[in-house]
Amino acid sequence: MDSMPKKVLVTGGTGYIGSHTTVELQQAGYQVVIVDNLSNSTDKIVGQIGQITGRAPAFYQIDLCDEAALRMVFREHPDLAGVIHFAAYKAVGESVELPLKYYHNNLVSLINLLQVMQESRVYNMVFSSSCTVYGQPDTLPVTEQSPIKKAFSPYGNTKQISEEILADVATVSDLKVISLRYFNPIGAHESALIGELPIGIPNNLVPFITQTAIGLRPKIMVFGNDYNTPDGTCIRDYIHVVDLAKAHVVAMQRMLRQNMETYMEFFNLGTGKGTSVLEAINAFEKVSGLKLNFEITKRREGDVDKVWADVAHANGKLGWKAEEGLEEMMLSAWQWEQNLKAGIL
Repeated sequence: MDSMPKKVLVTGGTGYIGSHTTVELQQAGYQVVIVDNLSNSTDKIVGQIGQITGRAPAFYQIDLCDEAALRMVFREHPDLAGVIHFAAYKAVGESVELPLKYYHNNLVSLINLLQVMQESRVYNMVFSSSCTVYGQPDTLPVTEQSPIKKAFSPYGNTKQISEEILADVATVSDLKVISLRYFNPIGAHESALIGELPIGIPNNLVPFITQTAIGLRPKIMVFGNDYNTPDGTCIRDYIHVVDLAKAHVVAMQRMLRQNMETYMEFFNLGTGKGTSVLEAINAFEKVSGLKLNFEITKRREGDVDKVWADVAHANGKLGWKAEEGLEEMMLSAWQWEQNLKAGIL
């Protein structure tokens, strides 16, 4: 990196992936400015990031749907090198029930951000996308060339539409975009100072597992055991959140070094390995030494049977590879949950 630390705006930076990415950015020598409306996180995370890295990032509690507030942040930081855009609602099931909430928040926030970036002449964006853009793929593993199918949920559709908006803007402007299509991030930072902290009932499997193990929930609900998979439960590509966070740093460096091959690039981020819900529960039981109480219940709206990534493109072109295995992911999530319970955070 150059002698001047580069400054990056991280939207949704107190959230799960945003907080881990902020840590990795700071440890790679970047200055970070976070904007977050705290709709699914807490500002205590800013202090925890500071504990890990030795310096707390700048933080603004604003909503990206408030364009004037966003403009003020850009005015206060005229030297931004780029933006990593996480801020979005992300619960698949809720998006099916409340589609307008998702379309309004996820799309208006992106449009405002692009508008203010253009005015401020900030042209680099790493976009937080999702493997949901592929729907239920015809063939596995999923490559970046796999067709974009009709989304299974309004949430997935907001990611598809966002990518279309970004491509349209990048075609006619100086905007450069790297869209990272995540598979299923789990786990927590090795310090156990930051991790996945859902507000209310978790939508994701691993917080449900850890909260059940610690006694916060009576049992894990396994949504369906009649899927077209070996044990009947959904298969996903689980990736350690720290591995995922590191990919964002690599993507930002690729942009700033002007190594991109086209104005918009796409990378699948996963491990390349599928794990069923029951296999994930077994892995947790193994590392924790606990038996979990779970109940098979009906399928959840918006869930696909199985999906995992072909990661050759990210490994080759991005020069990034997931390092951590499923057991490490589960153990780190469990240590984080235990820290939360002990109230030491």
